[in-house]
Amino acid sequence: MRIAYLDCFSGISGDMFMGALLDAGVSQKLLEDAVAALNVGARLEISKIKKGGLAATKADVWVAGEKDQPLEQYWAEHGQVPGHARGHHGHDHVRSRDHDHEHDIAEQECSHHVSHHHEHVHGRGLKEIRQIISSATISAAAKKTAVAIFENLGAAEAKVHNTAIESIHFHEVGAVDAMVDIVCAAVGSEALGVDEWVCSPLNVGGGTVKCAHGILPVPPPAVVELLKGIPTYSSGIQKELVTPTGAAIVKTLAVQFGSFPAMRVNTSAYGAGSRDLPSQPNVLRLVVGESSASAGVTPEIISVIEANLDDLNPQVFGYVMDRLFAADALDVFGTPVQMKKGRPGMVLTVLARPEQAPEMSKIIFSETTTLGVRMRDERRQVLQRRSTAVQTQWGEVRMKIANLNGSVTNYAPEYEDCRRIAEEKGVPLKSVMQEAIRLYLQNG
Repeated sequence: MRIAYLDCFSGISGDMFMGALLDAGVSQKLLEDAVAALNVGARLEISKIKKGGLAATKADVWVAGEKDQPLEQYWAEHGQVPGHARGHHGHDHVRSRDHDHEHDIAEQECSHHVSHHHEHVHGRGLKEIRQIISSATISAAAKKTAVAIFENLGAAEAKVHNTAIESIHFHEVGAVDAMVDIVCAAVGSEALGVDEWVCSPLNVGGGTVKCAHGILPVPPPAVVELLKGIPTYSSGIQKELVTPTGAAIVKTLAVQFGSFPAMRVNTSAYGAGSRDLPSQPNVLRLVVGESSASAGVTPEIISVIEANLDDLNPQVFGYVMDRLFAADALDVFGTPVQMKKGRPGMVLTVLARPEQAPEMSKIIFSETTTLGVRMRDERRQVLQRRSTAVQTQWGEVRMKIANLNGSVTNYAPEYEDCRRIAEEKGVPLKSVMQEAIRLYLQNG
């Protein structure tokens, strides 16, 4: 399986992602053609530069003959916070239209690069952006991915500003920048031809940023909303390292988050950000290779949520398990333990997808007597599974089958099917299960 790993040790933005794709071998002409297909008056400028001694590819977006510049330079020239600020790596601008008034969305102006060729701003809504992308001569899959990234970005802004997603408007300049970054991300990721995207925990930076509406902490609100359920950290760098566009790309593309995966490396690539960081290269690393895990085994990250219970009515425990399963927990179980003062107790353990962990914790707090839960992320490997059915003399039974390297390693009849038949037909449960296995083996 061909996998791509995003190493976000210096954060991520749309232009860094685009640069990494180009550095990994995606055709420059392919992305230039995609930008031209948008017909929004933008073009790309691609260059090879060094960041902290590392060779990297830099992607700049030109709109109406101008490109972004460092925020410090803008302040030096203009002496004010810009009205068209852009992300420190990229080009993020949004406006929210609410009750017939337009308000600059603060975190989109908390940025390190600006474009200032217009003072007047025309807002582009998601409806118009969808139409532009839909009309572009790019693949249907790329269109779907690009729209999904924009919708994730818009949904985060809408949540932060308590407005409808269709009320979110991107600045004229920012909309063009964002469309270029996002469409190139969609087209380029498709061209890279990987089966799965894996992403490291994201270094979000720290400190505060000066915005049109005051000072906000890093990461700004929209980025925090986009990164819900995604592992993050701060290395202590007092800069904004993850832009909303970068966060939206990761949220849409990446299916797993964790440390460097087991793989045979084919390509390593670097996309450059615009700023220089004081202690490390400001680059996004993209590594492409073949998974070295056994064929049929899928690695993934899960959350483990645990609580010690020593004063819960045992009758409630089964109900709590049912509620957790109903909330789509991957597994729920209890382990008997001896607790303080010799009291017998149970450790309730829940396995869930990382984004489900907050909901699982909420159920545990509301339904049990615990005052605290423990949470951690763990890596696991899962065999590929499929289902088939056998027709017994009493009715149909589904069989669960697991494969490794193309060979069946485990098989078992579906318990609920066997139980239902046993109860309806008055047949011993073990007889139904044995017959289902016999028929499966007989039929191959």
